[in-house]
Amino acid sequence: MKLRIKPMPVAILQVIASGAFSVAALTPAMAQQASGTEPVQRVVVTGSLISRTDTETATPVQVITAADIQRSGKTSVAELLSDLASNGAGTLGTGFSGAFANGASGISLRGLSVGATLVLLDGHRVAPYAIGDDAQRSFVDVSNIPFDAIESIEVLKAGASSLYGSDAVAGVVNIKLKKSYNGTRLSAEGGTTQHGGGTTKRASFSTGFGDLDADGYNAFVTAEYRRQGGIKISDRLGNDWNDRDWTARGGNNLTLGVPTSLNNMLTQANTPYLFNPSGPALPGTNPATNQPYSATDNPVNYQFLNSNCDFTRYRAGQCAVADNSSFIQPKTENVNVLAGFTKKLAGDWEMGVKGSYFRRESSNNRGVPPVFSPTSFAGNTALSPDGTLTPRVGALGATTFPAGSAVGAGITNNLPGTARLYGYVPGTAAASTSDNTATATRLALDLNGTAYGWDMRLAGGLTESKVEIDYSGYIDRNALYNSLRSGTFNVLGGNSQALTDTISPRFSNTNTSKLNYADATASRELTQLGAGPLIFAAGLHWHKREWDAPPSALTANGQVASTSPFVFGSETNTAAFAELQATLIKNVETSISGRYDRFDTYGHSFTPAANFKWTPSKQFALRGNFARGFRAPNPAESGSAGSFFSYNAINDPVLCPTGDTKAVGSVPIYCSFTPVFVQQTSKNLSPEKSKSYDLGIVLAPIQGLGITFDYYKIELSNQIVSAATSDPNYVPSFVRGAPVQMDTVQADGSIASVLSPVGPALYATSGYINAGKTTTSGIEAAINYRFNLPDGMGSLRTDLSAAHTFDYTQSVNGVSYQLAGTQGPSGVGGATGNPKNRAQFSLTWARGPLDVTTSVNYTSSFSSLDPSVGGTDCASTGTDVGGRNYFANTTQPDSYCRVASFTTTNLNLQYKVTPNLTLKGTILNVFDKAPPIDVGTYGNSGVQTAYNASLHQAGAVGRFFSLGLGYTF
Repeated sequence: MKLRIKPMPVAILQVIASGAFSVAALTPAMAQQASGTEPVQRVVVTGSLISRTDTETATPVQVITAADIQRSGKTSVAELLSDLASNGAGTLGTGFSGAFANGASGISLRGLSVGATLVLLDGHRVAPYAIGDDAQRSFVDVSNIPFDAIESIEVLKAGASSLYGSDAVAGVVNIKLKKSYNGTRLSAEGGTTQHGGGTTKRASFSTGFGDLDADGYNAFVTAEYRRQGGIKISDRLGNDWNDRDWTARGGNNLTLGVPTSLNNMLTQANTPYLFNPSGPALPGTNPATNQPYSATDNPVNYQFLNSNCDFTRYRAGQCAVADNSSFIQPKTENVNVLAGFTKKLAGDWEMGVKGSYFRRESSNNRGVPPVFSPTSFAGNTALSPDGTLTPRVGALGATTFPAGSAVGAGITNNLPGTARLYGYVPGTAAASTSDNTATATRLALDLNGTAYGWDMRLAGGLTESKVEIDYSGYIDRNALYNSLRSGTFNVLGGNSQALTDTISPRFSNTNTSKLNYADATASRELTQLGAGPLIFAAGLHWHKREWDAPPSALTANGQVASTSPFVFGSETNTAAFAELQATLIKNVETSISGRYDRFDTYGHSFTPAANFKWTPSKQFALRGNFARGFRAPNPAESGSAGSFFSYNAINDPVLCPTGDTKAVGSVPIYCSFTPVFVQQTSKNLSPEKSKSYDLGIVLAPIQGLGITFDYYKIELSNQIVSAATSDPNYVPSFVRGAPVQMDTVQADGSIASVLSPVGPALYATSGYINAGKTTTSGIEAAINYRFNLPDGMGSLRTDLSAAHTFDYTQSVNGVSYQLAGTQGPSGVGGATGNPKNRAQFSLTWARGPLDVTTSVNYTSSFSSLDPSVGGTDCASTGTDVGGRNYFANTTQPDSYCRVASFTTTNLNLQYKVTPNLTLKGTILNVFDKAPPIDVGTYGNSGVQTAYNASLHQAGAVGRFFSLGLGYTF
């Protein structure tokens, strides 16, 4: 019998295909159709414009339903998607406090960064987050999309630029929001962690009326409130991954307030103190160092300013400072509203309108308050919107205090010489505090129907991402030292708020990213050709993006240090695309597609694709896909933009050329220091280009069992990378401050304060280059089984999804690095780790009103090496890769060259008390598994936390309990 196409809209770029998720179903459609009792329904599957009855397509697609989301026990989309087996290197998690886009979350399919994964809402583009990942890559923040607004989340794991355009290099994540709702539903849940902090509360309300079939319309609204308490590093003390003291492990003691050789025995303590560097040294030799004593060893050279500390306690490490500010998990508050209206029109036309407002408030910081400048202040570097750099703004040649002079209010330097002031600036917020309010707004119109034999879809939308940031914890150094020398600011605290605000001004900034779009698609059957119909689909796309993220006023003029990056720019994209599908030979489905994109920023791109699926039996299918892709340079890369960043540690080429802290002429604090780079744009960048290959099999050997294996290979060329982090030929040319007094190793081995030959390194500039190439390959598998237990004992469903990376090679300017199973590429991926294996397994037992799901998430071990940034020695990956001095000037034990595997188990229980009332309970990280130590990452809460927040955040949070209920009217 000839199958005729059922008229329906075909531009719904949504994912209905089966896939693999820890709690998601994947049963091949061939098995689902075995009974032949269900009516044939045609659907449109992501990766195609053409409707079909067999949803197991030529490209692997994964679907997570609303029910699966509930079974996961998670409380945010960010938590849910971070566990995807296909989410790899370069993913952005909320636990990275030092990220430019801290508080936001992005997905990196197949480890090619968040910029190579296209995220859609209801099959359409939305405005990327107003702050780029690493100040470069555009991504859609998934952390503030409400659970109860989601119908399903679908993931296409294949290159898809031939239909979706730029950014769909590694795949597409399509988050489908509810289309309609009838009735009223209330839900509430609350939970907390076993070890303190992280208390989470969530409540939602949904209501709707109107039946599309009976009334011809439906209107609904859903609202959600979510509050997640912060978890500070002080809440997780006593763990080896949360400890600054590494001496018992053969390393250094980095505890704040503890003097060591790394800080020349001079560091900020729990009370301010003065130190006279020209005072007398103790006679003789220090037995601990076998070097002559220096002025730092003589108590007569110190003046502690209150009784909380003295020289004896200070040298014994008893004046340590606790970090009570840094977040392992930032505190957040979300308010989200989605409203929708659907109306049936004449014929089979249908109109849908959706409006949404998602708001997230979050807070983050870099730990303890700012410190005084003991010797000098090299000045801030002002970076203006036109790219002009002005170094040494507000530089102070000396921040010391002569003998007998005032050191702020009520304090006099009683030492016989000019003294330095060490300590924390009292009354100020934690350093680099940012209180963010991120809002995402969207108004979308969809119109679907048939005309002249064509299935048609018309769509348009207005979208915006806005981030309003309130800054605190920054210091106006000139105001500070003017007030100290005038005797008005008290270094022990108790200052007026007005004076404190002068010293540490509070200021704000607003970043916006807008994207407006219009889409039109149509398809129809043209004729019969070979063994089936010849079907054609075509479409047009237009969008305009504007990115307006100015520098904060106090950063632009150099009054305070740098804050978030700035970006000004826009792009307009027009595109035409088409797809042709045929079954020329029985059981062999083929299709070709192509898209032509025109950008006003660089020119045009053409991206074709071809795929096939051979189904010789209901139990077996072979599928394959070839696709070209591209990513257009965005305004942060080619517009007017700039940022400051740092990543790993180096030895200053002048002040510590040998890396030996004991070498004559060395300035020890510049041995293993983390330099600052200024990222600048490049105007003539070309788009990144990719070629991807997929080959897989689909098996349904018995009823209820579905198996898929898919091999992939992606070649990404013309990769846009920062020269500083990725180019092996890059040599930084540091802009330096004026020479100042520095503690320097003398000929007899002692340390004395002398005028340095050069000033401190302020920054080096780095542009973007089209020099990178990445090739990655691997296999992704999904095995799912559904069966009923005997004697009415209910049903079981098992789901396993796994991903293995064979190869991840990065090449820049002729130099190649194999990075699969390493920390790299940390310069591109943000030191998130690149494990070869990730997997998820779930087991669900359902019997009557009871539903119990256990899920297991596994991440394999990986090396802390990263040859792409010079991290090739297991003895120093902490400094070479992560910029952490855990083992600086010592040999790092081999055991820290690998990051151990990590497995967590979650348990979720739902019980339907009545047809209207459902109770649920969840335990996340049931066995309270701690995160493995990772010395090679900087992607966490700072030096104190040596774990990978992108891969192992659940371990840092620890065991989490929650209870909830839902009631439907």
